[in-house]
Order: sequence, then C-alpha cells, then structure tokens
Amino acid sequence: MNRLYTLALLLLVASFSTSIAQQTYWQQRVEYTMNIQMNVTNHQFDGDQKLVYYNNSPDTLDKVYYHLYFNAFQPGSMMDVRSRNISDPDRRVGDRIVKLSDEEIGYQHILSLKQDGKDLKYVVNGTVLEVTLAKPMLPKTKSVFEMKFHAQVPLQIRRSGRDSREGIAFSMTQWYPKMAEYDYQGWHAYQYVAREFHGVWGDFDVKIKIDPRFMVAGTGKLQNADKVGYGYEKSGTTVPRATEDVTWNFIAKDVIDFAWVADPDYTHDRAQVPNGPELHFFYQKNDKTADTWKKMEDVAVKVFQYLNTHFGKYPFDTYSIIQGGDGGMEYPMCTLILGEGSLAGLCGTMAHEVSHSWFQMALASNESLYAWMDEGFTDFASSEAMASINDTGNPHGGSYGAYFSLVASGLQEPASQHSDHFNTNRAYSTAAYSIGAVFLEQLKYIIGNDNFYKGMLRYYNTWKMRHPSPNDFIRVMEKTSGMQLGWYLRYWIGTTKRIDYAVGQISGNEKETLIELKRIGDFPMPVDLLITYTDGYKELYYIPTNETLGNKPQENATPRIVNDAWPWVYPTYTVKINRGQREIESIEIDPSMRMADISRGNNKVYLKELQPFKATVR
Repeated sequence: MNRLYTLALLLLVASFSTSIAQQTYWQQRVEYTMNIQMNVTNHQFDGDQKLVYYNNSPDTLDKVYYHLYFNAFQPGSMMDVRSRNISDPDRRVGDRIVKLSDEEIGYQHILSLKQDGKDLKYVVNGTVLEVTLAKPMLPKTKSVFEMKFHAQVPLQIRRSGRDSREGIAFSMTQWYPKMAEYDYQGWHAYQYVAREFHGVWGDFDVKIKIDPRFMVAGTGKLQNADKVGYGYEKSGTTVPRATEDVTWNFIAKDVIDFAWVADPDYTHDRAQVPNGPELHFFYQKNDKTADTWKKMEDVAVKVFQYLNTHFGKYPFDTYSIIQGGDGGMEYPMCTLILGEGSLAGLCGTMAHEVSHSWFQMALASNESLYAWMDEGFTDFASSEAMASINDTGNPHGGSYGAYFSLVASGLQEPASQHSDHFNTNRAYSTAAYSIGAVFLEQLKYIIGNDNFYKGMLRYYNTWKMRHPSPNDFIRVMEKTSGMQLGWYLRYWIGTTKRIDYAVGQISGNEKETLIELKRIGDFPMPVDLLITYTDGYKELYYIPTNETLGNKPQENATPRIVNDAWPWVYPTYTVKINRGQREIESIEIDPSMRMADISRGNNKVYLKELQPFKATVR
C-alpha cells in the first residue's frame, strides 16, 4: 500500500508540475478611458482618467506605480542632471532642461486618485508615482482607478513637447499618467532618465477637446471624423470647420501606449498597403516637404509589404506617419518623425520607425532592459527592407562598422544592462542598434538563412501581443533550427568577448594539405572555411562548435564537407584537405563575412604569397 500511495503521489506531483509549467506565462492588462481638455494658449491640459487594471499575476499587490514622464522636464530632474554630467550628452537635451522657465517646464500634477471609489495615498518621486492601495489586489482580480490630473506640456526637449524646431505645435507622447508594468521580474517603475519605455497591454478610449483650428492624429482609429472635419474626413466629402473647441475620439485595442499630435497646419494624405493597413500621413506642406513626403509615401507602402512577408503580418488596419517630435520615435499604430531634410534621410527614418510596429508594438519586449531586442531587431528589419526596395548591397555593413569602431574605442559595455545605465551614449547606442542588428545577421551565419527567416516568422506568430524575453526568442530559434543557441546569446549580449579567427600553419604532401585554424579571440564560433583552387573549383569545409550540438543546413550550391565539432576550449583546430591533383589558390575563413571577426586581415590566405610553404603544399 505504501508503495502504491507513493507512486500515486509522485504521479500527482508530476502532473501538477506540468500543469503549472504550461501556465507560467501571464501578463497584466489595462483599459484606459480618458477625457482631455487642451488649452493651446498656455500649453496646459486637464485630464480625467478611468483605468480598469487587471491583476493577472499570481501575486497580491499592495501598491501600484504610475509613470509621470513630463516631470523629467524640470531643472534638477534625473534626466537634467544625467545629461549635464555624461561625457557625450544627447545634443537635443544637453543643458537645456536646467534653463527652462516655469512656463516652459513639463509636469503632471495628480489632483485626485481613487481605487474602487476609495481615496488613495500616494507619493510623487520624480517621474514615478507610488500608490498605496486602499485594498490589496488579489491574484486574478481587477480594480477601477479614477484620476484627475493637470499637466503642462514642456517646450520641445526630447520626443515630447510643444513647438518643435520644425514648427509642430504639440507632440503628445508620454503625456498621461501611465501604469507601470508588473511581470515575473516585479515592477518596472523606472525613473525616466533618457531612453526607453515599457508598457502594459490594453485598450484606450481617448477623447481630446481642443481648439478647432488644430488637426489631431495619433494612436488608434478616429471614431468621429464626420464631426471634427478640417481635412480628416474621407475624400470626396466636406465637413465645415467648427467655431468652438471640438472633441476628437480615438479608440485603440491591444496596444501598449497611446500618443497623439496636434497642429493647425497639417496636410493629410492616405495610401493603401495591398492586403495591409491604410496609411495616413500628416505633415506641414511647404517647399521643404512637399516633394519628399509624396515620394516617401510610396516607399512606406513597400516597406509594409516587405515586413509583412518576412517578419509577420502587421496586426492593425491603420498606421499614421506624423511630422513631429525631435527625430524619430515609435508608438502604437503611429510614429513621429522630423519632416524636413533629404528624401533618403526621411525614408530611412520612416522605415526604421515603421519596423518598430513589429519589434516593440507587436513583440513588446522590455526595451528598457533589452534595447537590443527592440532597436537592434528594428534596425535589422528596416535595413533589409530598404536594401530590397533600393536593390543595394549588404544592408548591415554599417552595423558591423559601428561595432568594430566601438571595440576599437575601448568603450564597449555588455548589451545586457539597463538602457539608462551605460557609461556613454555611444556605448548604449551601438549596443542597442548595431550590436542588436549584428546579433541577428550573425545568427543567420550560425543556423543558416532558411532557418533564420522561418524562425523570425515563428517568433512573431508565437509571441505577438506579448512580452517576449531574450530566452523566449532564442528558444524559438532553437526549436526551428534544432541547434543549441544559449551560448551565443550569453556571449554576445552578456559579455564583451570578441571573435577573432586566423589561418595558421599550412603543411602537407602531394595530395593532402593540413590547415591549422587559430581561435585568437575568446568568443567561440562555428567556422566556414572556403577552399578555392587554381582551376576555379571551390569547396566549403564546415566546422561546427560543439556548443550547438548540431549543424546548420547547406546554404548554397558550393560543395560542403562537414567536419567534427571544434570544442570551445581548444585554441587550434586542424583541417585536412584532400585536394588530389588540384592546387589551392586561397583559403578563407567566413567568406560570407557575417561573423563579426574584429581582425579580418588574417582570415584569408593566398598560397602563392606564402613562399615558405609552397613546396610543402604541392
């Protein structure tokens, strides 16, 4: 009886553990209803916010936290102090915040806050609002938070603000008190210092009352175009302009944020992506924009088509490209970009920001912690899209060049740290954008092109509208390729170890050549070794690293010989070439140049230049 009882208990525990393992992923949810009244004269607005917050976690919450991003635009804020002390400040910020007058600063003042009708106690700490709940939120419950707030829009400083240098009146991003994300790592209530964001998935119903001269664009779909008029109505119809303040009503579902822009001088264009969303374009039409924006609109359609095919179908039926902000910044269903400048610059910025609709607005990784999954993956996708459209060469050469330059500078830091905590802006930018893009291009080298693009689609379809982590991504790629890849993630993102391989000693006899390969760097990688013969014949020797526990498929028509794995602790590896009567012309490590080898000069050898070895290799 005891044995049977023990066996039954073990089976029950195993079944329970499996059930728990299958239900470990969860995410919180928000439902915002907001009514905003904007005063365009003093750049202030009042807001009523109703937030239904769903605690889908297994934890009981005694507190919640809101972001108050506008508070960063005040003298003495963490953003101000950091910008004035870092060695290479963003020139758009510099020392500008400390010079703002009371009428130019940004702020968000909480006037009242209730949970399920009960007043709450709260403390403002810089850009974070810490709220003690009147009643703890148990797992799998919800609460209704009602807030009244008053805010002032800062003079354009960084992303958000009024009166941009191109004359856009209001760029309303990070403009409302926003619930911080809570997940398996706890609360992500970071102070707003400079860079990235993280948001809770949910729905928004936003009404914005504003001067009738202004056109409003942003996240979601406009619900009352027939009433607000002023050019937003459908083509072929005319709606008279109102004489009193009008209310614009936008609704967005399953998004992580809400942004809007307002200006009295916008032109509004449309374009339709075949089997995709309707695109909206808002810009001030003048001699600096009229030609470039019309041409950019056609490119935008092609960018969406490329991304839909290679990275997954865009999940919404509308998207807006809006002149505003201070550079380029992504938000759900829209982006804010500078509108003036060259066509190439405009298209490049547009493509990058559009690509964020995949890598952040659908795959909402925590960009504060994993900026390389956001900016890097976006840079990768937009570069490939633009290279395809323009029929140009290597789309990632710039990313590799930036990485090599950072290594040479001695400023490289691990890409795994929080975005705000890099010592220099250069180290952060290269880690987030370039190292993130190289991560993917180099992954192609490890698992092969076909596996890579199958994996990217699988990643999107598995994790869209969720918060994937680095491990979630790499596990998808492991399942797709059948190879172990955790070592690659740990080395490339968690360390500053470098890749450096070289062709070493060459010896042999009349029919065989022995080639010594050297691993000089401390980052192990599989090796593609291309042998080119004097008669033009080529063959590829593939040497996997033992960490992958598998081999990538053959990628092209060049004959391939698969060698035994190279254990990562071994500094050298010898390849035997059975060349027969052929003579070797050259030996090259990584002919595709996808491996981020920091010293490519020792990767290729022409045997005619190696006189001391010539006799031994014939």
